[in-house]
Amino acid sequence: MAVIFLWIVINAVGSSRISSNYHVKAFCHNPSETQKKIALTFDDGPSEFTLEVLALLKKYNVKATFFCIGKNIEKHPEILKQIIADGHLVSNHSYSHSKFFDFYNAKQIAAEIKKTDALLEKYTSKKINFFRPPYGVTTPSIRRALNITGHKVIGWNIRSLDGGTKNKELIFNRIIKRVSPGGIVLLHDTASHSVLVLEQFLQFLEQNSYEVISIEELLNLKAYGN
Repeated sequence: MAVIFLWIVINAVGSSRISSNYHVKAFCHNPSETQKKIALTFDDGPSEFTLEVLALLKKYNVKATFFCIGKNIEKHPEILKQIIADGHLVSNHSYSHSKFFDFYNAKQIAAEIKKTDALLEKYTSKKINFFRPPYGVTTPSIRRALNITGHKVIGWNIRSLDGGTKNKELIFNRIIKRVSPGGIVLLHDTASHSVLVLEQFLQFLEQNSYEVISIEELLNLKAYGN
């Protein structure tokens, strides 16, 4: 029984920590980067708050990667077009972002990824190479689905937790304590408190001479294919 319990614990921790590479290889930061360079990513849009995020990124001359949910692309296609027009990268964050996504079989997961790719590719005209699993949870089914779709998994090593709390001071302090060269920051473009934290964070980066670069440049990977 003890061995079974230990296996369950190891499996649960490995599945829930995207940086563990337990089921799939995930790119969560660049440990070899020594200069003050980081990448900024946003999950769960597009939403009405994405426009405020885009305005701030333009104000501070910063480019980011937006991991988009398929059903939200269908709701806000004009906002997706604006993300692309502003020169940001767009990537796949599933179609439904269901709470039960990690219980789906490989066929269902691959179908969601392909459906969202098709929505993104209507506006990019390029194959989408990056995928971020909902909640950062990985499973054997996700691994099998990715073997079909060929996406690279992009994680993070600086998690703001802005999806779980609205306490702006807590979110901001959590991020800045973790900032270091080669890091990937996870924020959301779906709430007003995240927008307020973003402006504080962009000011912090400017004051501390950090440069925000694309995921492509940070990891030396291509976001889009032919």
